[in-house]
Amino acid sequence: MSIFRRITNLFSRAKVDREIKRELAAHIEMRGEDNQARGMSAQEARRDALLRFGNPAAIQERTAEADAALWLESLWSDLCYAGRQLRKNPGFAFTAIVVLALGVGASVAIFAFVDAVLIKPLPYRDPARLMALYESTPSGPHFHLSYLDYLDWKKQNRSFAALEAYDNTTLVLGAASGVMQVDGASVSDGFFRALGVQPTLGRDFVTGEDGQSAPRTAMLSYAAWQKRYGGATGVLGATVNLDNNTYTIVGVLPKGFHFAPVEDAEFWTTLHRSMKEDRGEHGLSAIARLRDGVTIEAARGELKVIQGEIARRYPDADDGRGATVAPLTDAIVGNFRPILLVLLAGAALLLVIACVNVASLLLVRAESRQREMALRGALGASRARLMRQLVTEGAALASLGCVLGLGASVWAMRLLMRLVPMEMRKGMPYLDGLGNGWGLNAHEMLFAAALAVLAVTVFSVAPMARLRMGRFSEGMAEGGRGAAGRTWRRLGANLVVLELTTAMVLLVGAGLLAKSLYRLLHTETGIEAKHVAVVRVTAAEAGYGSPARIVALARQISERVKQLPGVERVSVAHSLPVGNRGGNTAFDIVGRPRHGDPFEANQRQVDAEYFRTLGARLLQGRYFRADEDLSKPRVAIVNAALAAKYFPGEDALGKRLQFDPALEIVGVVADVKEGPLDEAMRPAIYTPLAQGSEWGSVVMARSTGDPAALLTEMTEAIHGVDRGLLVAGAQTLQDRIAESQASYLHRASAALVGGFAGLALILSVVGLYGVIAYSVAQRTREIGVRMALGAQRGTVAGMVLREAGWLAVIGIGLGMASAVGAASLMRSLLFGVSSWDVSTLLAVGGVLAMAALLASWLPARRAASVNPVEALRAE
Repeated sequence: MSIFRRITNLFSRAKVDREIKRELAAHIEMRGEDNQARGMSAQEARRDALLRFGNPAAIQERTAEADAALWLESLWSDLCYAGRQLRKNPGFAFTAIVVLALGVGASVAIFAFVDAVLIKPLPYRDPARLMALYESTPSGPHFHLSYLDYLDWKKQNRSFAALEAYDNTTLVLGAASGVMQVDGASVSDGFFRALGVQPTLGRDFVTGEDGQSAPRTAMLSYAAWQKRYGGATGVLGATVNLDNNTYTIVGVLPKGFHFAPVEDAEFWTTLHRSMKEDRGEHGLSAIARLRDGVTIEAARGELKVIQGEIARRYPDADDGRGATVAPLTDAIVGNFRPILLVLLAGAALLLVIACVNVASLLLVRAESRQREMALRGALGASRARLMRQLVTEGAALASLGCVLGLGASVWAMRLLMRLVPMEMRKGMPYLDGLGNGWGLNAHEMLFAAALAVLAVTVFSVAPMARLRMGRFSEGMAEGGRGAAGRTWRRLGANLVVLELTTAMVLLVGAGLLAKSLYRLLHTETGIEAKHVAVVRVTAAEAGYGSPARIVALARQISERVKQLPGVERVSVAHSLPVGNRGGNTAFDIVGRPRHGDPFEANQRQVDAEYFRTLGARLLQGRYFRADEDLSKPRVAIVNAALAAKYFPGEDALGKRLQFDPALEIVGVVADVKEGPLDEAMRPAIYTPLAQGSEWGSVVMARSTGDPAALLTEMTEAIHGVDRGLLVAGAQTLQDRIAESQASYLHRASAALVGGFAGLALILSVVGLYGVIAYSVAQRTREIGVRMALGAQRGTVAGMVLREAGWLAVIGIGLGMASAVGAASLMRSLLFGVSSWDVSTLLAVGGVLAMAALLASWLPARRAASVNPVEALRAE
């Protein structure tokens, strides 16, 4: 048949039907005439012809479906019928669509974050060959390296086509309108070539431009070029004042370029380090590009050999240090991989529960439609025709749910982006664009399409499983409630167990994360964070470069802030507590030979009021004195962790630590959480700020009142000392702790998984209620007979509750076993809680059991109120 004829037939179905009927009638008549020729009577001949040709309606349907155009029309009819079915059952349609939309929306939103962070390749050339390099110590595998170690690694390795260093920094930008603080980064001359990044304007740094005596040059980020220079091409060759040094702008980086480890740097300058730099100053980070054919394992082995030789040659600075090689993706993603995988798993489990719930609803409808399907089959509908109708209905339901879910996913992405603090978002440029507009990228659309196919499959297979093909007469007989209930109870019970098991996994995960967050926020920090206000200060004037000027400035600021109303104590320090890990410093103990691992500790420079301002406890000895400057003997205070590790069973006071020069321990303080909240206390050495050479950039003030009200006054007081001082990062110490990365990760994971768990609890309880309620409805006649024979109402209610109770016990039991296994996979997100925490398992099991009991009580009550006479009469 020609395409033209098929298209014509699409718009003339009645004519085609008439032609098929005429042709069929002609064949039956011819068969009857042949039968009569063989000696049959006219009545017998026609009856035989009709039997041989079969049901005329079925033949006409099959003949019509042979034509593709008419098949499309039939499909459209199926869609219209599916729409009428949904309109006829608005409660079912609304529930199913909303439940599916919740699952799809959560899954697509979380997948968008996973795609942006874990799947989408880094915006560099051949990113799989890019590595992040670290020095390792006995304390861990990821520590900075020194400039001289970097040069040795670069010179001696044969595994890398490029090996480059970088460091993030805060710069003071000088302009005619004054000075301001900007984010910056300093890199070696081949850094951008190693990444495979070409400037969009101007040139890259050239070889040798990072030398100490080389002219100072800088490149702009695209955002800085637009914001500060209006995108003018004449910016090339212009000069800019950074940290009182003049730099020449030589290029502008591409618009889409980002490098997360240095956050949103605006100015990129070259390293200008000295060959005379102390090898013990470990403050640089490094990246490298593997040569073709070289594996990570081979590069790691070579670098360990190189670093081992360096450690033997320079034991004072590098003894015990090794080398770590890891994919650059790991360095950029950092701690976000585990939380994203946990959230994706949570969203997937929620989607499973949603699909199971909708499948249960469809099974209930399939039970009630047994008579309809049997009747349609008896009237000539083929198996394929009935199955196609069910697939069409499932596809219509899944399409509406997925479309609504996609809209919900965009809203959810926007909400999740707002939950990420702005300061933290600076270090996650790969999230830029998420939640903006209404579009989804190709990966997200493919993922959504896969979910749609899964939903269509589930929603089609579920009712088809209840369609007993070839037994239409039995379907007609089984249209009543009694016969359909037994099979449904078995299948529905399995679905409820699956729902309860999945909900238990999510609830236990949420409980463990919530308990971890509580333990984290109540972990011992060694300080009294209440009533402490903090600000960061940057000295822009070159005159503050000498130690004497640093000490004088710190004292001036302390005196000025101390005069503010309500201020009890003021401290100036080099860094804040509960912050980043900081760098470990190697040292020796005078008079004690070193064997094996080196002595290492976190070094902090603080003033005499540091511990009193923070409320840290002095365990032994004394605090620093205000007059302990460079003219006095060098002293140090150590924490309890250092005293316990390096002076076990002896008094640490009076011991001397070999730095340059040696330091005498004059005090031991209780451990202060200097690093992240979720890390163990590490050994720490505190030295007087007045005996150092670096500006203490943090000012802390303890107030008798609300510390937040003190922040503006502190800023004004500091500007009263010098208008050229830059003040930023004003916040209370409590807010700083609450907004730290460790706290945010635990809080976000607990909140999001808790949200999934709450929805899972609601859906599973609704699912259990639906199964029990439908089971009671199907067993109305049975219950009526029982009660007519003398069964008490309490006995009937107990029968229903026992049925639900067994489902709950099995689901909760399987859920507990599964939850322990799932929790072991997210150990990195747990703090102070084991994956088999008994109290959490019992509490969650109790909550789910109570919810299941409540969901079962209503159907049980309805069963107990059945009137046996009315039940038997209805049947």
